[in-house]
Amino acid sequence: MPNFTQPHFVFLGSTETYGKFVPHPFTQLLQQALDMPCANLAALNAGVEMYLKDPSILLACADARASVIAVMGAHNLSNRFYLVHPRRNDRFIKPSKMLSTLYREVDFSDIHFTRHLLQTLAEADAVKFSIVVDELKSAWTYRMKSLLETIEGRTILLWMSNAPPSEPAEHPPRERTADLGPDPLFVDQQMIDEISPLVTQVIECIAKPEATAASSDGMILCEGDAGAAEKMPGPAFHQQVAHQLYEALSAMK
Repeated sequence: MPNFTQPHFVFLGSTETYGKFVPHPFTQLLQQALDMPCANLAALNAGVEMYLKDPSILLACADARASVIAVMGAHNLSNRFYLVHPRRNDRFIKPSKMLSTLYREVDFSDIHFTRHLLQTLAEADAVKFSIVVDELKSAWTYRMKSLLETIEGRTILLWMSNAPPSEPAEHPPRERTADLGPDPLFVDQQMIDEISPLVTQVIECIAKPEATAASSDGMILCEGDAGAAEKMPGPAFHQQVAHQLYEALSAMK
């Protein structure tokens, strides 16, 4: 862990920023290139909520030369429809009365993760699901504004994905709802535009075709990890992200 009394950068985010399966995440690459400590405070499956509830992380951000906040999905946070675990934000705790009333036909007793919950809701009723998605987007925007207003100092909003943020659109037809969409889940351009005035800079890192094709090359995998690794950014994309962030962070040293 870096010495927070010395000049440093802080990075917040979810699994992609954490660098699961990647020997040298982009934060490590930047630390070497910038010759300055880069504190990777990302966590597996983290949502915005985790950072709002951790004063120690916000304190580290306050003392940083700059904080990089990677955009996290809108599904891993508590909202008016369901409650998530305060630390493991991908864990579904329970539905609200509002959700139980909206989806009377759904048995929530065997659902333990947010993606499983949302896939179940999407497949049960696409029209009702669009109501849930609207709530997730609203909750995400409100929490992100709260986080960015709380963090002191300069901030960079980082978009890491295979594609740029989409324009707001109606939810796909019922037959396609099992596919929830690309990560960061449910975050669109309108949401990014709404929070952009609260940050110093917005940087989009869209995976190049060669990085996408070689996504798992160079990953550290155990038996049975291959399926999960295919969905994660690989070393090539982490190198791309480090390259794109380098110039902005160099100017903030």
